[in-house]
This record gives sequence, C-alpha cells and structure tokens, in this order.
Amino acid sequence: MDKGKAEQAVKDLLLALGQDVESEGMKDTSRRVADMLITQCTEEDAELDVCFSQKTYDGMVIVRDIPFVSFCQHHLLPYFGRAHVAYIPRKRVLGLSKLARLVYSCSRGFTIQEDVTEHIANSLYDEVEPLGCMVVIEAEHGCMSLRGAKAVGSSTVTSVVRGVYRDVSAARSEFLGLIAKGGPR
Repeated sequence: MDKGKAEQAVKDLLLALGQDVESEGMKDTSRRVADMLITQCTEEDAELDVCFSQKTYDGMVIVRDIPFVSFCQHHLLPYFGRAHVAYIPRKRVLGLSKLARLVYSCSRGFTIQEDVTEHIANSLYDEVEPLGCMVVIEAEHGCMSLRGAKAVGSSTVTSVVRGVYRDVSAARSEFLGLIAKGGPR
C-alpha cells in the first residue's frame, strides 16, 4: 500500500469538497484517514491452526456479541455491530479468543455483510472441521443511515449455517435461543 498516495487522495477529495485542509481542525485529517483505511485494509491472520485443547467436547461452543467494524465496499462508509459464532467441535476446541480474532480478520477491507458472515463460517468450518458451525451478524450500516433511506437505527441480520446446524433444526433453534436478547446472560 502506498501511504503517500492514500494521503494525497484523501486531501484531493477534501479539497474537491471545498474543505480547508490547512485549518487547525483538518491539517492532519488526510494522514489520519489514510492510516485508518490502511489499517482496515491490512489482512490479519486469525490463527485458527492454534488449538486450545485436544479434549473431546460434544457440546456447543458459542461466543456472542463479538464487536466488529467493517467498511461497505459500495459507499466506503462504516458498518458495525455484533457477531455471534457457534461451533460443535469434532477433534479440537479452540481458545475463545480465536473466534473473536476470526471475526476481526474476516471483517477487514471493504466488504459487504453477507460476505463477512459467509467468510467467518467457511473459515471456521473448513479450517477447524467442526461437526457444524453457525454465524449470525447484526449490524448498523452507515450507508443506510447517512444516505438514501436515512434509516437511522435500522439493523441488518445475516446468518450462515454449516454441517449439523444446517441438518438439525434443534441445534439451530438452541443457538438462536442462546443468542436471543432475552436469553441467558
């Protein structure tokens, strides 16, 4: 990535919008925005190959309310929310932070929520080989609230199921009940 070109592009955009890029409040804006976007577009490995335990566990493992931020590839505006990730181990149990790191890793770059949801599920299912996994993401989109519909406070929910969660409705129902707003906390 070319930080200098990114800074200049931000500066050019601000100038095109009639902004005073030399004012006290905006003199470092081009650098800050470029740094933020470079960080957002830098890939980070979730390290799913690091196993926490070889123990057999046949229950459901859920990490809910994992915060994330990504940027809409259509409008370059942020969307943010919470991811809920569940899996039923087959051979190994991951450290819980690995699921949070997976969400963080999959939400890098300019994305759409549907792809992030699928990327999380596919990575977990393909790399960890659980009996099944399920991912639900709830997010508020800047492009929905700042432009177009101006639907401030609306949220979008996406889900992807793999393995036993696809085949056994009771597993899906248990997961959805456990992540529900009124579920046990």
